[in-house]
Amino acid sequence: MKTRFLKTLTAGLFVSVGMVGSTVAAECIAPANPGGGWDFTCRQIGKILYDIKAVDAPVQVTNMAGAGGGLAFSTVVNERNNDPDLIVAASSATTTRLAQNAYGGATADQVRFVGAIGADPGVIVVAADSPFKTLGDLVDAIKADPSSVAFAGGSAAGGFDHMKPLQVLKAAGFTDIRSIKYIGVDGGADAVTQTIGGFTQAMTGDMSEIVGFVKSGEVRVLAVMTEERVPGFEDIPTAREQGFDVVAVNWRGLYVPKGISDEQFNAWAEKLQKVADSAEWKEAMTANGLAPFTKVGGDFQTWIDGVVAQTVELSKEIGVIQ
Repeated sequence: MKTRFLKTLTAGLFVSVGMVGSTVAAECIAPANPGGGWDFTCRQIGKILYDIKAVDAPVQVTNMAGAGGGLAFSTVVNERNNDPDLIVAASSATTTRLAQNAYGGATADQVRFVGAIGADPGVIVVAADSPFKTLGDLVDAIKADPSSVAFAGGSAAGGFDHMKPLQVLKAAGFTDIRSIKYIGVDGGADAVTQTIGGFTQAMTGDMSEIVGFVKSGEVRVLAVMTEERVPGFEDIPTAREQGFDVVAVNWRGLYVPKGISDEQFNAWAEKLQKVADSAEWKEAMTANGLAPFTKVGGDFQTWIDGVVAQTVELSKEIGVIQ
């Protein structure tokens, strides 16, 4: 009887503490093993959230590798749909895979995308001695003869790198998307090497993959796919400046369970905005080659909806999905 009484009393104390909420620690799931982009997102954002006192306790990071992010997504949807203390690292790869049904029937609207606060800018690159001086030159050559230009990229066919030049060509009014030649290789460095060596005419990838090649003078960046020019690389024009309305960045951000309330969703958006505004995050971006890219709350969710719809359309056109 005494033991049962103590258990009841202890349980009651825990309930009381939980109701106050001051000791509940947030958890960030990184849908991959330690190291890499999703792990970086959880650990950096989690640390800064606590450092700037946006949360009351250190954020717990849980690595949940599997199915390219699919295991974590399924866990959130099926087991933790109402957890207000859960955030999950996400990136452009997340939405691309959801759009292409890579998560076994899961769809992007099964969670809520709360925000992105940094991005690895998409780029289109040619060798330094290439005849293409501008993005327009490259587009004109493809329009005249699609077989004359092959792109190398670090993702598989249908992946995010493949999508970047397709978006540019679509923005230029080119409709024969399947005729665009794309060669997927093992990472951005290999893609740049293919282009410098003349095996392909252009490379599609992210800014972080080409910085060393830019500094060595081996490549020419025809365009960066951001809304504004990238700090530190102000001499590189955006695609938009050149008449192609395309923003393609490998954003770093978070999603949350769909079942949480609007108030809880907005609270996470506010916290993420505080991280974006902090000196600590600006230092982390500089140290890791990220460009400013801040969209939080409802604005980000609306943007994601558009990105997913566009990815579905392009993926169908090139035959990645039916």
